[in-house]
Amino acid sequence: MAIRRFRRRKKDPQLTETTAPPAANPPSEPAPQDDADRPRSRTLALMGRIVREYQLRHWKKIVAGLLCMALVATCTFALPFLLRDVLDGALTGEPISLPGALEGMMTGLFAADPRLNNVIFVAVTVACLFIIKGSSAYGGETLMAMVGQRSVADIQTGMYANMMRSDLAHFHNTSTGSMISAFISDATKMRTLFADTITGIGRDLVTALGLIVAMFVLDWILSLLVFIVFPLAIWPIMVLGRKMRKVSGHTQQEMAHFTTLLDESFEGARHVKAYGMEDYETRRAGSLIDRIYRLNIRAVRTRAVAEPLLEVIAGIAIAGIILYAGIQIIDKVRTPGDFLAFVAALLFAYEPVRRLARLNANMQEGLAAADRVFHQLDRRPSIVDKPGAGVLKVTAGHIRFEAVTFSYTEGAAALAEITLDVPAGKTVALVGPSGAGKSTVQNLIPRFYDVDLGRVEVDGTDVRDVTIASLRANIGLVSQETSLFDDTILANIAYGRAGATDADIKAAAQAAAAHDFIEGLPEGYQTRVGGMGVKLSGGQRQRISIARAILKNAPILLLDEATSALDNESERQVQAALKKLMTGRTTLVIAHRLSTVADADLIYVLDQGRVAESGSHDDLLGQEGLYADLYRTHLSSTDAAAAE
Repeated sequence: MAIRRFRRRKKDPQLTETTAPPAANPPSEPAPQDDADRPRSRTLALMGRIVREYQLRHWKKIVAGLLCMALVATCTFALPFLLRDVLDGALTGEPISLPGALEGMMTGLFAADPRLNNVIFVAVTVACLFIIKGSSAYGGETLMAMVGQRSVADIQTGMYANMMRSDLAHFHNTSTGSMISAFISDATKMRTLFADTITGIGRDLVTALGLIVAMFVLDWILSLLVFIVFPLAIWPIMVLGRKMRKVSGHTQQEMAHFTTLLDESFEGARHVKAYGMEDYETRRAGSLIDRIYRLNIRAVRTRAVAEPLLEVIAGIAIAGIILYAGIQIIDKVRTPGDFLAFVAALLFAYEPVRRLARLNANMQEGLAAADRVFHQLDRRPSIVDKPGAGVLKVTAGHIRFEAVTFSYTEGAAALAEITLDVPAGKTVALVGPSGAGKSTVQNLIPRFYDVDLGRVEVDGTDVRDVTIASLRANIGLVSQETSLFDDTILANIAYGRAGATDADIKAAAQAAAAHDFIEGLPEGYQTRVGGMGVKLSGGQRQRISIARAILKNAPILLLDEATSALDNESERQVQAALKKLMTGRTTLVIAHRLSTVADADLIYVLDQGRVAESGSHDDLLGQEGLYADLYRTHLSSTDAAAAE
């Protein structure tokens, strides 16, 4: 919800007005870099980072899982040899060479027919091998899945923590859809990469290698014949993998656009209906959905090519083996058991190789998602504590801007060499036309942004010389955007002050004139307010926000259009609560309703990022300048509204 709150002011962070309706086209995101443009070592680098940073910490589970997979491979390795023995033994009657005790037991049971001994022994052994193989496969996959799921959970936690530490500018400049997509869609593909792909590669690679060794032990000439044919599939599979990563990147880009569209259209449902734009929004969504459909079909086609390609190559290899081995059997150079064992080893090996080919496409999708996730994880905020930053201890609360220049974008100054003073314990108001820089002044005090030139000081200390945590701990904020979360009223008031007691919370609510309406709710303080407080009226939401600021009890208070969206009765109640909150605090107020700042100790009039005028309400009216013009305009609009 914090993300949604910030996105509303993305167009121009210094303005506080409501965002315009969604644009006709989805927000543009940086196009994913084509895999062909990446160095070939990128895949290995990503896999290495995943293993190094997120999997090695679980090395005990990984070792146990690999041992289970090795046991699976060993059991599979033994099967072709058992099949050879049972076929040759059944045909020739030659007993299988067994350990002494076991051979005596088998002979005692089935002395009449040695061939039956061979068959029973192999059957029992095969059954035991499959029991061991099945148990080992379960253990290996479960252990590796635990590692994979834990790794994805750690990545999501780290990504969220990194996002919360990001500069406010990042939320202004990044669409909600791309951020949510990274947490949900990209994380889902990474979960597949960890839980299925990496586990499958480990299992199938070990099994395939074991069977390849068995093939060479059984007949190295036939094995070479196979390995002349199968490498022909490697290059197209690699090409398909790169194509898969490219398609996946474009799909995730469109999914981010779609998530943004859903967020905007659902949140703005009232405006969509008011302007009769349902059909337009449906067409816009349909266009995006169709693009996602086409990309998914491309992905399906790309993924589906790998298996038929292997089928064709495998058929050619097996045909060659049958021809070569059949001639040797006719010439009695080899036994039918040798041939059966080799074909069994080949077929057993084909299945894991086929899965590996399919997993390559999935792996490329997962790695494309990992690339985007690591891009988020590697982003570092530009606003951080400087080395050796001290802890801010506010003794008075005096705020000073000294020749401050600041720009949101290069070449467009929001503030230009502005100097202003907010005396300790006083109420200072900022007024001026939209875009004058009022919200920018407030954003610089808690270091939501850093100045380009000049200094912002609190009690004579540059805010960049103290820790961000200690600076913001001394600042309370109440804005027109009442940032309530889908939790209880109790939790929303206590937000930002850990350990607050119920008595403290109720005292703050009483001071904010919120206690009575809260007690009148069906569940009182345990009432859930819904997303962004939708279950409460505007005045109720604002009074809860004020109660939160009262509970924080910070010496510096920033009020940003705190009553602009309220009706007269709600405004009266909120203004009464604000007066209690402002008592004894240094308060910086932004208001469009000039009647609300008439009692301020000092008023600064901003225009185009500069201080145009300053003084008390009466002094400024006497100057007949910009403030007087704004005040007369305000009175005219108020009178017109009253006449209606």
